[in-house]
Amino acid sequence: MRKKPELLAPAGTPEKMKMALLYGADAVYLGGKSFGLRALGGNFSREELRAGVAFAHAHGKRVYVTVNIFPHNEDIAQLPGYLRFLQEIQVDALLVADLGVFSLCREVIPEMELHVSTQANVTNYAAVAAWQRLGAQRVVLARELSLAEIREIRAHSAVELEMFVHGAMCISYSGRCLLSSYFTGRDSNRGTCAQSCRWKYALMEETRPGQYFPIEEDERGTYIMNSKDLCLLPQIADIIESGVDSLKIEGRMKSVHYVASVTKAYRLAIDRYFDDPAHFAVSSAWLEELGKVSHRAYTTGFVFHQPTAADQIYGTSSYEQTSDFVGLIRAYDDSGWATVEQRNHMRRGEEIEIFQPTQPGFRQIIEEMEDEDGFPIEAAPHPQQIIRIRMKQAVEPYAILRRDSKV
Repeated sequence: MRKKPELLAPAGTPEKMKMALLYGADAVYLGGKSFGLRALGGNFSREELRAGVAFAHAHGKRVYVTVNIFPHNEDIAQLPGYLRFLQEIQVDALLVADLGVFSLCREVIPEMELHVSTQANVTNYAAVAAWQRLGAQRVVLARELSLAEIREIRAHSAVELEMFVHGAMCISYSGRCLLSSYFTGRDSNRGTCAQSCRWKYALMEETRPGQYFPIEEDERGTYIMNSKDLCLLPQIADIIESGVDSLKIEGRMKSVHYVASVTKAYRLAIDRYFDDPAHFAVSSAWLEELGKVSHRAYTTGFVFHQPTAADQIYGTSSYEQTSDFVGLIRAYDDSGWATVEQRNHMRRGEEIEIFQPTQPGFRQIIEEMEDEDGFPIEAAPHPQQIIRIRMKQAVEPYAILRRDSKV
């Protein structure tokens, strides 16, 4: 029987970490306030890291911390103390890209499990073997690999392999981009990417400054460096059968709604496959779930062939979604009332969907709504307002309330 792969979800903040784990992730990856590649993703203070590891371990889950910047000299002095702290709080593994940082980890915290980040651009089995000889327990493969190449690497490698299955794609090679540094002075390889590839561009001829000529795309300009989002859920059986050990979802800067919805869709798909591999089929409900969260058009990236412009380039800066996140269940009592933290305007008479961590979802009309003091209200317009809604059936804490997006 093939080993069930780990489902690894992003955790940009403590709340997102809890949602990822409660909605089915086996492990989360997250960053501290330094040394990671998502400096603008919220991230965890030292106290939050300690609490987050304790929460995950209490639920039988794992925590991987990103230490995957490409450091300059001034970054190195503070690193040993941070590494010792991560070992002290019993982080399960570190994600590392730089060879110097990797060597420093082996010297300072030799017992720590190390995973080689996708930023290391590992695209062949010789590189995997080299990292294994240096002491890596896992290698995160570059997104630019085909499934055939991944199978070949698996056949030649004993170390654990991890691959991305969902989320944003960088137009630059495995994230090694200089656009942000060039335009803004913010170094993407040290965690402060300005996402310059998502900007709107035009051509300007040298002798005619101020006259902008569109690179043919549409009336709003061009987005030639915008990539579609990766989605491999329809191919999940092929991915599992390739022998990879961990399936990774991108999105530390994405919303709570995104983390919960995408994680649960992949959790259901993986578990369904292992229930009966011979009769496995992808459910339309899982794909519908992935459409409810904010995303760009989906692509399979490089997994089955070298992508063309039509496969990968997304000709707009806009996102798509079919549902709006309006509230988060904080508690439920036996009288039928749920305590809800408002996340978007909602009012009495609206139909909402209740999306739950482990139980099936359902829909209902909001018929009774109270403020925090128990007074009836018609609407909840204030950000993160605490309200109470009468539910037609029991709900789980951390269930999400959402409504269909207006087209």
